[in-house]
Amino acid sequence: METIIILVFVFGYLAITLEHTLKIDKLIPALVMMAISWALISLGIDAFPQWFDSAKHTLMENFGLLGHEEKMHLMEETLLHHLGKTAEILVFLLGAMTIVEIIDYFDGFSTIKAAVNFRSRKKMLWLFSILAFILSAIIDNLTATIVLISILQKIVKDRDIRIWYAGLIIIAANAGGAWSPIGDVTTTMLWIGNKVSTGQLFLYLFIPSVLCMVVPTFIASFLKPFKGELELQEDDDKPRHRFSSTMLFLGLGAIVFVPFFKVITHLPPYVGMMLSLGVVAIFAEIYTSSRFTMTQVDQGEAFTPEHHSPVHRSLSRIEMPSILFFLGILMAVAALESLGILFGFANTLQETMPMMGTELHGEGVSDLVVLLLGVGSAVIDNVPLVAASLGMFSQPLDNELWHFIAYSAGTGGSMLIIGSAAGVVAMGMEKIDFFWYLKKISWLALLGFIAGAAAFMVTRTLF
Repeated sequence: METIIILVFVFGYLAITLEHTLKIDKLIPALVMMAISWALISLGIDAFPQWFDSAKHTLMENFGLLGHEEKMHLMEETLLHHLGKTAEILVFLLGAMTIVEIIDYFDGFSTIKAAVNFRSRKKMLWLFSILAFILSAIIDNLTATIVLISILQKIVKDRDIRIWYAGLIIIAANAGGAWSPIGDVTTTMLWIGNKVSTGQLFLYLFIPSVLCMVVPTFIASFLKPFKGELELQEDDDKPRHRFSSTMLFLGLGAIVFVPFFKVITHLPPYVGMMLSLGVVAIFAEIYTSSRFTMTQVDQGEAFTPEHHSPVHRSLSRIEMPSILFFLGILMAVAALESLGILFGFANTLQETMPMMGTELHGEGVSDLVVLLLGVGSAVIDNVPLVAASLGMFSQPLDNELWHFIAYSAGTGGSMLIIGSAAGVVAMGMEKIDFFWYLKKISWLALLGFIAGAAAFMVTRTLF
């Protein structure tokens, strides 16, 4: 039964990658393989010898000894656990997307567009890469990608050029998220799990993360798509909204507030995002009332409830197919995790790989294992792989192993567009083809990943 579930995942994964060839939206195979995988688990629950308890990050070896009812109850609890964790990400994503759309409703991004007074493609590349690197450390790589691609869509007219920028934003955002405890889901898991501390994480990973961003960006700056000048979006004749700058800074400030809310209250990030969305929505409704804005008649528009409510309009413009795709792919990976397949994969790597770096890690953990976990995070999802590592390894707080895992899992996903949350969102927002990314961007991400890993190996000998 496990083999059948793996085959379902493989064929579903292939259907996602061949989206443009098959003419089937990627959300369809993602949802289908998620539903079939869990259906097969339910039907064959008595045939599985082990079960991965995701809540405790432990593998239950005695699962086969439990009764049928106990197994079904445990499966339902696990399914709810994964649905809850996935919903946290999706609700967070919905809030961030809605805030971005509200900013756009007030033409807030025109403020940034006006500030970008140069047309050099190379300068624009470095600007967005550096912004992605810094923002992802503050507001996490997922939100940083949403914000920057939204801005990019308002500035760069040619989509063929824009998707190149989006590819480098994914690399930079994932690199920036690796050295911050709130920059990436996996880094946050290690931080909450008391495996890394903020100060040591910065000490070990800042330089490797910088190189992971700089090397691909530097190489890309010599490629044809980043030579010459950009054709910028033309300004329309409609006057800028009087509150465009206010809503831009309010919206971005509300997103930046989320990690601080998490640190203060210890609540999941989506709670803070909902608070931020509520505050932004209040001001949006106030600024849209007839007392504060120009009438729609002056702008040549009909006065309708849709125009009057920026929140309703913004919610209607959210990329729901991306949300559903995210639901499908994460829950499908959760099925593999629950059966202990990913745990077994990580354990097999540990047993079969040569013991490189044993004297540095102290307990015989191979550097090659950690690097392959990074590569594996591009193919599957880095969250369950890190969850498996939490159950496999017993090194103490701030052991260099945990920092290396944080780097590999955080940046390795850049090698495939569906290997990270930032990539999945960018894929949905810009309709980027899987194979285009594999051909044009993956090798850049790989070079950055290797450069950062080499820098980490040098850095840890110093500390």
